Formats: sequence, structure tokens, C-alpha cells
Amino acid sequence: MKRFFSLILCLALAINIAGCSSKPEKTDDKDLYVIGFSQVGAESDWRIANTKSMTETFTEEKGYELRMENARQMQDNQFAAVRTFILEGVDCIIIAPTVEDGWETVLKEVQDAGIPVIIMDRSVSVDDKDLYLTNIGSDFLEQGNMAVSWLEKETADKPANESVRILHLQGTYGATAQLLRTKALEVAVAKHSDWEFAAQLYGDFTEAKAYEVVTDYLKTDRNIDVIYSENDNMTYGAMRALDDAGITYGENGQVKIISFDATKRALQYCLDGQINLCVECNPLHGPKVEDLITKYRNGETIPKHVYVEETAFTSADLTQEFVDSREY
Repeated sequence: MKRFFSLILCLALAINIAGCSSKPEKTDDKDLYVIGFSQVGAESDWRIANTKSMTETFTEEKGYELRMENARQMQDNQFAAVRTFILEGVDCIIIAPTVEDGWETVLKEVQDAGIPVIIMDRSVSVDDKDLYLTNIGSDFLEQGNMAVSWLEKETADKPANESVRILHLQGTYGATAQLLRTKALEVAVAKHSDWEFAAQLYGDFTEAKAYEVVTDYLKTDRNIDVIYSENDNMTYGAMRALDDAGITYGENGQVKIISFDATKRALQYCLDGQINLCVECNPLHGPKVEDLITKYRNGETIPKHVYVEETAFTSADLTQEFVDSREY
């Protein structure tokens, strides 16, 4: 009997040892550069293209590990993600901030941890610019100015006694794109005595919200000359609302439409004459961010702010071949 129990005990130990040894051992045969990326969300076609550019750029094959957290457009989620990245000891943190304000404390925590920060797409409003390495993104004020210049030319022949009534669709309040695209338009409206706001509506950069607010607005006021929409997805919502109300738009329509981002779908609408002006906002930041990181790792000096090149399109500037070749 003793021999039997001894045999059972030995067998159990053997199984236990075998079980332990079958667990995969941690291997660190790759010296990956770990990046923590706090993405603001997935609220628009632009944002989805921006995320894709980052994930396709920072791959293991190229020597990176990208840890991305979707903040779902909530700043508190971004704070939590950044603090997690600090605890994980990542090599670099990239932030596409929801809004500009409120970043001082968490960025100071990152600085104390000795981790470089790159602000991407939008900007942050902090007194100490040394809290981040660089800021790469669009010149949103210039985008707004391009739109305003186009509208000035389009309305130059309008009779002096007729006003230009602008329905302004605004993105997420406090986001850099919203602040500066709004600033360009508000300065222009103040400058032109015949320009006026029909209304400024909050669309939150989403198609659903824009459709909702424009639908409600058109129930009481259909006298609109221009829709100035701060991103393409809000434009799509506004177009659906105009369709429901039986109001024409685009070339030869009642309402001129100005849209920002110039994604593939919007450019198709522009080529087809449904959107009058598409102002470009390039989301393909991945390669440019990688270039900045490479220069930083090589000890090179990099600029504090890097703007991407962008332009504006009317139907006259587009061909079907160009639209079809659009990456986003």
C-alpha cells in the first residue's frame, strides 16, 4: 500500500513539474521602441484614417510596439491612459487631445517620469512648452482663412442690400480645430457688414448630432445662404437634413456648403457638385510622427511645431481619378 501511495505521489509531482515547464517562458528577443498612444476617439472618417496611419506606421516589423487607447472623446479617459503609460514605462507618449485645456498636471507627471511627449493633430494649452517635445498637425486657422477667402470671392457680386446668412456647424468645443476654424469665420463675419450668422450650432464633429441640430433648426428658419461645417461628417448630417427639408444645396443650389477634412467621400460629393468647397485636413500623420521620433532618438533638434501641407478643393480642381486615388 505504501508503495502504491508513493507511486501516486511521484506521478503527481511529475505531472506538476511537466505542467510548470510547459508554460511559455517570457522572451525578449526584440528590442522594440514602445509607444503609448492616446487617441481621442473614432468620431469621424478623418479620425479612423488617422488611427490607421498610426497603426500601419508603428509596427513590430519596423521595431515598434504601439499601445493605443481610444478615449471615446473623453479627456478623463485620456488622463487615465497616459498615467497607465507612465506606469508601464513606455519609451514615448503620443496624445491626440480632446480639448486644449487641462493638460498641465498630467503632462508634468509625464515629464517627471522622463518620457518624451508628442502632441498630434490638435494642440494643448500649457504655460510650460517644455512639457511636450513637439506638436504635429494642421494649421487650423489657415484652413479657416482659406474657406473665408473662397466665400469672399463667391459673394463678391451679391447685391449690397442682400445679406449672406451663414449656418455655422461647430465641432467639439475647446478642440483646436473648432477654436481656430471658428475664429477665422467669426473674424470674417465681423469684418463684412453684409455677413451674418443665421445660427451657430453644436455638432460635436459627428454626422448624427449635425443631422439632429440642423433638422431642428430648419423647422423654424429656412433662410440660409451658406453652411460652414467644421468637418465632413457634420456636413453629411447637414446634407441629409437639407434633403429632408427639400432645400437645394451645392452648385446652383440655395445653400453653398463649405466642409473641412476633404475625405474621399466628401471629395466625391464636391466633384458631383453637392459640396462647394472642401478644405483639406490631412490625417496621415503616422510617417511624419515616425520621422520626428527617429530624429529625436538620433539626438537631432526638431521644431516645436510641425504643420502638414494642405489645400482646398472645388469641383474644378478635382477629377474622378484623383478622388478614386484618395487614401482616406
